Amino acid sequence: MGKEDDKAGKDARRKDAIKRQRDESKRINKALDRAADCIAAIGETRTADERLDAAARASELLSSVWSLPPAQELKFGAGMNLTDVNPGSTPGFGEVKADGERFIELSSDDLARYQMLMYANGSRGSKHRILIVLQGMDASGKGGIVRHVFNQGNPMGMHYKGFGKPTEEELSHNFLWRVEKELPQPGWISIFDRSHYEDVVMPHVYGTYPESVWRPRYERINEFESQLVADGCTIIKIFLVSSREEQRKHFLGRLEDPTKYWKFDISDLDARERWDDYIVAWQEVFERTSTDAAPWYLVPADNRWYSRAVVSELLRDAMRRMDQHWPELNVDPDEVRRRLEE
Repeated sequence: MGKEDDKAGKDARRKDAIKRQRDESKRINKALDRAADCIAAIGETRTADERLDAAARASELLSSVWSLPPAQELKFGAGMNLTDVNPGSTPGFGEVKADGERFIELSSDDLARYQMLMYANGSRGSKHRILIVLQGMDASGKGGIVRHVFNQGNPMGMHYKGFGKPTEEELSHNFLWRVEKELPQPGWISIFDRSHYEDVVMPHVYGTYPESVWRPRYERINEFESQLVADGCTIIKIFLVSSREEQRKHFLGRLEDPTKYWKFDISDLDARERWDDYIVAWQEVFERTSTDAAPWYLVPADNRWYSRAVVSELLRDAMRRMDQHWPELNVDPDEVRRRLEE
């Protein structure tokens, strides 16, 4: 009877889990249906302000699919530990991949609209711009996130930079020199695949510099980012939390696909062997540099669709909160019409 009771208990829990997943999927799709209708209706509005109002309603509906916004759910806070994050979890959303992919598809329409709005205002003197910092262990999905962001927006107004080992020229300057050259212009989105944080983590893990050199960089980074935010730059710092098992699968996949051979380097295995050292180093980064002005978000990344949905939500929400309007016409329309008739 004991074994039968245990089996019955497991069956009941499994049925409850399936029901919760089904109910959550229904809730998400109900909100997505309403958002889709709202997006479809935007083209029927007459004025620019009406279109912005409709876009804002659609964006709010999209955000409502999250039981708790990623900006709250995944934000690093006091007492959090990187090792406590479950890489395979999907906090705040649900567990159905198709729902996540549908969310991304609908969100991309709103995201592209807000990006163009920010770009237009940047051309007229607005300092609003966004810097996305992507970090994570090898094969955590940084490249996929970059492609995902570019696919959602207009490449005009987007800038990508991947940071590798510093060159001799870069080493001859201060560690932020190479980063400052790649910062977003007004109205633009810059995406950093790795960043200035490598200049703290790498010497921490490998001892390439004494602590007296790299530890003071925490304070310099905080000052640097604080100044950027004060000047109108929104900084979204994302660490993709992946598991060693998921990394192993992706590494093996690269060996089996000739089109991905170029992605693999033996140094990737050296870094994998120091996994725990990296975790310690990144934990200190979060504790020292997750600020109110530029917080870190720890994003579970074993489910690639989920991490991409999170980035879409964080980026779209950041632009929506800028509360911008389309720039006014700065020429005399009658004069333009007259000259076009000549």
